[in-house]
Amino acid sequence: MIIHSLTPGGMERVMTELANYFSGFDNYEIHLVMFGRSPECFYTLSENVFIHMPNSDFKDSFRIISSVKRLLFVRKKIKQISPISILSFGIHWNNFVILSLMGLNYPIFVSERGSPTRRYSLLQILLRKVLYQNTRGIIAQTNVAKEITQKILPTCHFKVIGNPIRGINKMDISNHRQNIILSVGRLITTKHHDRLINIFSKLIAPDWKLIIVGGDALKEKNKGKLQKLIRDLKLDRRVVLTGEQKDVDNYYLKGKIFAFTSSVEGFPNVIGEALSAGLPVVSYDCVAGPSEMITDGENGFLVPVFDDDLFLKKLQLLIDDEELRLKMSANAPASVEKYSIEKIGQQYLDFILS
Repeated sequence: MIIHSLTPGGMERVMTELANYFSGFDNYEIHLVMFGRSPECFYTLSENVFIHMPNSDFKDSFRIISSVKRLLFVRKKIKQISPISILSFGIHWNNFVILSLMGLNYPIFVSERGSPTRRYSLLQILLRKVLYQNTRGIIAQTNVAKEITQKILPTCHFKVIGNPIRGINKMDISNHRQNIILSVGRLITTKHHDRLINIFSKLIAPDWKLIIVGGDALKEKNKGKLQKLIRDLKLDRRVVLTGEQKDVDNYYLKGKIFAFTSSVEGFPNVIGEALSAGLPVVSYDCVAGPSEMITDGENGFLVPVFDDDLFLKKLQLLIDDEELRLKMSANAPASVEKYSIEKIGQQYLDFILS
């Protein structure tokens, strides 16, 4: 399994979940190779997973030389491990991995974890068209992603496999729910937390709070901007930015509603986790992911992207109608059972060992 790093993020969480699941089988030996600028493990890996990282620093002042060293590191390490199958995540990283292993006869399976409509540089697009021909298979997170990508790479072998959704332990929580609207995600522009805060400010719900779990990422430094917006709207006591949290489950189990205002997604794990925890979800119906998990009116609501008036109405409805909220809450966990790690993990194994 190859990835740039295990920093906080959906792609990294999925890689961790799969590695830990695979490592539970006695007949498989799982190696995780990380080759990014500064590889780190934010998530907890099983002691049965062998971890490999470069022992040299990546120097931006010598970027080309450092990149070549990383390429040689991946190539040498894979030759040492001599795996029966390789799984790589992320379009930029996939291109790098395939390039690193040119001429070696190892089966490579790749998965692009971002939105299928995301725009990439011309270089990345050209590299993908050429290099992906050397893969044994491409894993798409959604049917929409497969349809879009298959038009670009018609000769490649595709398989649609969703993300594993962590089961949230819901024992003895019926009396611990609080009047909280929860959102989880990195504080990046495409998550549109500013829009969510503005929507929240217009709700008729003085005894409710909005809690946003997630930290700054991609060098965007949005936390300061969001804090200013909260102060300007005089919501200091009602909107909480928690920063990065390892124990996200505690927040899922305290909330009553989950709100998601991202406009660009591949497969939003946090929606699945929220549903697993029994939270009805109000989400933008972005491409792709939310519609794979949310059945409108049954376990949440799908709202056209940037239709904030309708988003406001759906949140207000769930706040005011406790019977509807509890009904959706009861429907939520069963709606994501098909994404259990056992079912998704087995689908991965069946494909990458085929």
